[in-house]
Amino acid sequence: MIISASRRTDIPAFYSDWFYNRVKEGYVLVRNPFNFHQVSKVPLTLDVVDCFVFWSKNPANMIDNLQIIDRYPYYFQFTLNPYDDKVEKNVPKKSEIIDTFRRLSDKIGPNRVIWRYDPIIITEAISEEYHYKYFEVLASKLQDYTSKCIISFVDFYPKAKKGLGTIGAFDISDEDKIRIAKRIGEIAEAYSLKIETCAEEIDLSQFGIEHGKCIDPNLIKEISGRNIKDEKDKNQRKACGCASSVDIGAYNTCMHRCIYCYANYSSSVVNGNMTLYDVNSPLLCSSITDEDVITEKNS
Repeated sequence: MIISASRRTDIPAFYSDWFYNRVKEGYVLVRNPFNFHQVSKVPLTLDVVDCFVFWSKNPANMIDNLQIIDRYPYYFQFTLNPYDDKVEKNVPKKSEIIDTFRRLSDKIGPNRVIWRYDPIIITEAISEEYHYKYFEVLASKLQDYTSKCIISFVDFYPKAKKGLGTIGAFDISDEDKIRIAKRIGEIAEAYSLKIETCAEEIDLSQFGIEHGKCIDPNLIKEISGRNIKDEKDKNQRKACGCASSVDIGAYNTCMHRCIYCYANYSSSVVNGNMTLYDVNSPLLCSSITDEDVITEKNS
């Protein structure tokens, strides 16, 4: 079983102590986001977990205790974008994040830290040239600390439209995507970085950019030595190439508050959920009620 931690929130940034406690306890409880009282009990034992895949913009809080999961295969999807706090409101300064990226890579190896430049947003202030300039700045600082960068173009999810509207984000046409990808691919090549896309239908292979698998069976095999079934995750978008996984996060719990976020529906709901956080609870930002039905998750 591959554990995704998490597409729904930033567990390494905000809930690493909770996560480590769940590993020590050997299981985690996860609410079905579409059926509140349906709860899965997900085993986190060595005999069940094939790999942890972490998604984060700032895993600094997690680094010093990684020895807790030394016996588990794991890697990080680490998002590092060129945006300021108008777009990514509570993400620390770039200098801090770059330092964290490097420290993590030094600790676990560059093959286990995947750089995400994601999503690419275009506005009057955030132009294509702006992206080319800052992508190169970041590439120059990360080239010795990762081997791959995953890109995607912003999606105007219903939950993100309002926030994106506040900065005047443009729709990005296929013609625009081709032009942008070509230039980013050229910059990446100069820094020996492989580029892949995340859940993009457009074919950019002419620029050496392939469709990626953020949850990647081949990388997991490389890290763990285990053969992983390459079964597409049916719960993800059509263009997503990820292998099937179990997500242990919860929506409306990420405090980065990025304006393009699809995982936070309401700032007030996020604030309310924060009051429910208990580092010792088997559920993230929640607790079991009498109405809950708990089902064992099969490996």
